[in-house]
Amino acid sequence: MGNSRKGILKKSVKTNPAAKRWLVFFNDREYYARLLQFGLPIALQQLIFTLLNLVSNVMVGQLGDTTIAAVGLANQIFFLFNLLIFGIGSGSAMFTAQLWGKRDIKNIHKVLGLALTLSLSSGVLFLLATQYFPAQVLSIYSKDPQVIAEGSSFLQIFGFSFFFFAITATFSLVLRSIGQVRLPVAVSISALVLNVILSYGLIFGKLGLPALGANGAAWSILIARAFECIFLVSLAYLRKLPVAAPLRELFSFNLTFAINVLKPVIPVTLNEILWSLGITAYQVIYARIGTEQFAAINIAGTISDLIVVAFLGIGNATAILVGNFIGAGETQKAQEYGGRSVALGAVGGFLIGMFVLALSPLVLSLYRVSPQVIIYAHNILIISCTFMWLRMMNMVLFIGIFRAGGDTRFALVLDGLIIWLVGVPLTAYGAFVLNLPIALVYMLTLSEEFTKWALAIWRFLSRRWIHNLAETVSAPLPVELEVLQE
Repeated sequence: MGNSRKGILKKSVKTNPAAKRWLVFFNDREYYARLLQFGLPIALQQLIFTLLNLVSNVMVGQLGDTTIAAVGLANQIFFLFNLLIFGIGSGSAMFTAQLWGKRDIKNIHKVLGLALTLSLSSGVLFLLATQYFPAQVLSIYSKDPQVIAEGSSFLQIFGFSFFFFAITATFSLVLRSIGQVRLPVAVSISALVLNVILSYGLIFGKLGLPALGANGAAWSILIARAFECIFLVSLAYLRKLPVAAPLRELFSFNLTFAINVLKPVIPVTLNEILWSLGITAYQVIYARIGTEQFAAINIAGTISDLIVVAFLGIGNATAILVGNFIGAGETQKAQEYGGRSVALGAVGGFLIGMFVLALSPLVLSLYRVSPQVIIYAHNILIISCTFMWLRMMNMVLFIGIFRAGGDTRFALVLDGLIIWLVGVPLTAYGAFVLNLPIALVYMLTLSEEFTKWALAIWRFLSRRWIHNLAETVSAPLPVELEVLQE
């Protein structure tokens, strides 16, 4: 019976050209092998990060609604900084991925040095804001004086971790772009485990450590970030990885080189700034609705992030593969690999979304918050998990394909502006004019995702997103290095 079904399937494929094309499109062992090679370690890192973040979130959640809202507000400042650094790092990584396709190590060093310069400069600015104006910054989000007071105390400690994070994130993104994914993963996992252990001790006064409450979580993050930064950079140089350049070579870029790199990098950074400010606007809207509603958004977001992690692995792995292929001149393979990843984002996002939704009551039961917060959080999760396939497709398209292909101006318009033209206005209207429940207000944010999705699919199919950035800063591949390209 089984053989009969296989025979019918084979016959159907042979007589149906469309079916044959689809079978060939998805039946590529090399694609899945390489996707797993790069994507699995990144996804594992993100999964462990999210799980440990969930554990820390639950620990802080034992301290009550106000404390978890305060820490959530403080984390919004890091969210802005994180996206800025991600914009600089991922914009630079699209260059280094293509340069790695040509094995141009010298220019990879220059791009890394430029990215570090920009990231550290940003870190100093954010550090100053957290030390001298924490209450003023947090008052943008909330008018609750107790939330602002607790959040300010947390932020003044937490802010010192930004400097270390700027270095770690930049090195990690460039290492990933050249296929070195295991070292950043191993170091980050070690740091995250250290963070959770210290959080347990410093929040509750366990393991012989003082009980510092929410500030204990801030100290644990700072110590873990410092460890992560020092450990990663030291190992990169000890192992003599391609990014391990003398300081003189790292910062040997001139103005012409910087301009050539920054032309496509600036749109990525502006994209992240505009998008992150849009997300900040969402958070302001949620926080102004009420402290319970904002606490529910924070809890639901932490749980739904469990889904995102798997597709961050797919998105980042796709960016590595697509960038390498474009740099090597294999644009057809770049298109095919990108298409497979978009399809995986759609199917996988739906299936995993349903799985996490089924587990959500169990996870929500771990929080010691008011019953109303749990109800709000569960309703938000129903919407978030149901439409997770949409977010995952967009993530793969923007992070894994358009940026790797250097199509940063289109991404800026679509990802950086649509949120302000569609998402934020509709969300604010639902919250403050229609006075909708928090779950329906959250649902209005998805109008942005649907708009981006329709335009992004059209752009991908047009192939206009493919740009060879390596040619703008790199000489042709030397003959003696062609063997390395094989």
